[in-house]
Amino acid sequence: MGHPSIYPTGTTLYQADRAWSGYTIFPSAKGALLIDMRGNEVQLWAGLDGFPNKILPGGFVLGSSGSREPRKGFQDQLDLLQVDWDGNIVWKFDRNEQVEDEPGSPRFIARQHHDFQRDGSSTGYYAPGSIPRTDGGNTLILVHTNVENHGISDKPLLDDRFIEVDWQGNIVWDWLPSDHFDELGFDEAAKNLLFRDPSMVTSGRGDWLHINSLSTLGPNRWYDGGDGRFHPDNLIWDARNANILAITDKKTGKIVWRIGPDFGQSEALDLEGLGWIIGQHHLHMIPHGLPGEGNLLVFDNGGWGGYGPPSATSLYGINDKRRDYSRVIEFNPVTREIEWEYTAEKAGLSDNYRFYSPYISSAQRLPNGNTLITEGSDGRLFEVTPSCETVWEYVNPYYSRKLGGITNMVYRAYRVPYDWIPQLDRPHEAALSPPTYLSLGYPPSAPPAGSSLASDPKGAFFMSALGDPPTGTVNFDADVLASSVPVLLYFWAMRCKHCTAVSPIIDQLEKGYAGRLKIVRLNVEEEKDLVESLQVMATPTLILYKDGKPAGRKNSAVSKHEIEAMLSIGNKG
Repeated sequence: MGHPSIYPTGTTLYQADRAWSGYTIFPSAKGALLIDMRGNEVQLWAGLDGFPNKILPGGFVLGSSGSREPRKGFQDQLDLLQVDWDGNIVWKFDRNEQVEDEPGSPRFIARQHHDFQRDGSSTGYYAPGSIPRTDGGNTLILVHTNVENHGISDKPLLDDRFIEVDWQGNIVWDWLPSDHFDELGFDEAAKNLLFRDPSMVTSGRGDWLHINSLSTLGPNRWYDGGDGRFHPDNLIWDARNANILAITDKKTGKIVWRIGPDFGQSEALDLEGLGWIIGQHHLHMIPHGLPGEGNLLVFDNGGWGGYGPPSATSLYGINDKRRDYSRVIEFNPVTREIEWEYTAEKAGLSDNYRFYSPYISSAQRLPNGNTLITEGSDGRLFEVTPSCETVWEYVNPYYSRKLGGITNMVYRAYRVPYDWIPQLDRPHEAALSPPTYLSLGYPPSAPPAGSSLASDPKGAFFMSALGDPPTGTVNFDADVLASSVPVLLYFWAMRCKHCTAVSPIIDQLEKGYAGRLKIVRLNVEEEKDLVESLQVMATPTLILYKDGKPAGRKNSAVSKHEIEAMLSIGNKG
């Protein structure tokens, strides 16, 4: 199976009468980005990292100011911030641990990773009657801590600590999974492997569990029916590297509910119908007031995970469980029976591989019964009905350097109602039909005469807005570095919304600066080496060269005035 090298980005599909409309936030290469249903960018908190980003009522957003150098602290965020609509910090937590990454400069950091929850909301996403606090209350945070525990491994460990902090930043409760190793269900083969290699990472420690979600259960029918395991304050979490899903009793600290790490074991309840859950993310209980309330929802990544005996797919037994497709499952936590499942085949596609993100990703239940899914590894956000039909889809157009390459990956996205953002007027959003192939590029041959494609004006409009695609590959040394006049590189992409506005400006500048400026148009899909070497992270991107050296740079939506101001600076001297 392969992936196309050219595909649309932004919103590609929107059935307004069937989707649950609102604003969607996700962490992008630009910062915390808020979009409407048609993909319009309605707010950007530039530079605000998100692991994840979450929106609170009133237009507040949670995120962090940055992360630690991986060799010092793998996936450690420096802090957890709450900022207002204008980017002002109104709450900050960073006093979890003092570190000294550089000699003589100790500092406090949060070491937050993967998840957090604010009082008032069990999951951090919208549910009727569940309102996260913005001006007080406690915050549950998943953080890292360094541990030496020779009962688990003779290697230093990176453990996942649960902490609760009050509004003033005091830690008022904590829990450490390494203190409960014997409750996790590892067999002897897994224990032996963990002792020898607990999944060592760049910081020189074993990321033995890699817990990636943490939330409270909240009010639920199981506890109301007398099952104390599901007390609303108890904590539900999952460990990606170990294939463990569990609930911790907040009062006693005991693990009171668990499935995994070995789904093949004969346990008190039959797991055959549930199947293996591998490398999962975002396990949580669907909040009270939403369809499916009380059931568990999880993005079952597949990919790789677990500890076991050596096999054909795992020479030493690390990540011995594998599956090359993903699924989202909703299941009853008491019977372990699947209540709803999304796979590519259930969506009508030919092969389950067509829905596959082996890392990150999430799922959110919406008030109309639909589910918002983040297929994280390829930056795809989409909303599906209970019958697995897609009614909204958005592909992240912004790329950055991660995991050794260029990627548009999205860790997790959330949908919130329009009235949570009082700074914006409620939009009147019209439906958006998926693009035809004419709107994505030139077809190999003309469509049959009289066909609907032959008369479809959308493709012709879009292509004319972008201008003629360049042919061949630019000779960078000859065309740019050795040019006798300044050179403006224009990086664009198909389905780039801002490019449709910038391209006509580029045409005007080419005529107005004839003989004084060379313009080179570059399709980011055809010039991947140049995109990587020049670190082009978004479209459009404009880079000015003068005398063989960079003299200016602009990206995203820019005006003619802004571009000419850059040209003026570049032409001085």
